[in-house]
Amino acid sequence: MPVPVPVPSFTTPAHPAESLSTNSWVKDTKSLKEQDPSSNDTHATSDRDPHSLPDFTTESVSKPVHPVLYLPPLLSSLPKTHAHHDAQSEQILHTQTRLPDIDPASLSLHKALHNFRPHGGYARVKYEEAFNWDELVLPEEEEREWYVVAFRSRRKPGSDGSPLYEADRLAHEEAVENGGLIMYWYGVPDPTTGLNLATCIWQSRAHAVAANRRPHHIRAVKLAAASYEIYNLERYVLRKQKGEKGVNVEEFTGGEVGW
Repeated sequence: MPVPVPVPSFTTPAHPAESLSTNSWVKDTKSLKEQDPSSNDTHATSDRDPHSLPDFTTESVSKPVHPVLYLPPLLSSLPKTHAHHDAQSEQILHTQTRLPDIDPASLSLHKALHNFRPHGGYARVKYEEAFNWDELVLPEEEEREWYVVAFRSRRKPGSDGSPLYEADRLAHEEAVENGGLIMYWYGVPDPTTGLNLATCIWQSRAHAVAANRRPHHIRAVKLAAASYEIYNLERYVLRKQKGEKGVNVEEFTGGEVGW
């Protein structure tokens, strides 16, 4: 059994998932709970389904009593020439900035990623086991690869996350505006180890390398060095083979990825 490590005390802005609490679907869910007092506290019951929609509040998301696995990805908004796949959905997060362009296979991946979800213990397990990759379905005839970066981290006790999160937000929008970033996702600190996981998927490695040189990204990296006691980068390739519907996660071993 792993020895519990106290989660460090630090300030952090609200997780993007909290914005979903303003949606009518969530409000309807809350009204049903009010009619059934036995279901009011989804975080206090030991048998709560971690994949069900929780009450998104600063307390419940940043300091969950039980695992919160309803953490949807933040998808890059599509170019104006493309209609969003989820025009009727209120449970998907998108960036304010739009991608300048996107290729057909990446558009299919963008659609599939609406179902992207983490598994329990995502910050502790191998990357390929952290998410529901086996549930992502793309057209059989498509073949492509995408560049993936994962960030494993633990914040320094007492650190103020406001400047870092603002810099990260600006770097994110900057990356979308300049093209290539399909999805960004991050979780909440693990209650046992204090570790967290974030990840992003790019149309190509060249896009990711170019983003590293942008001013907001450079500032975010500098702030990260002061805010984290652990900050490790991992790189992968997300591969879709022709004739198959699913995707595979492989370690990045070098060279260019995507286009």
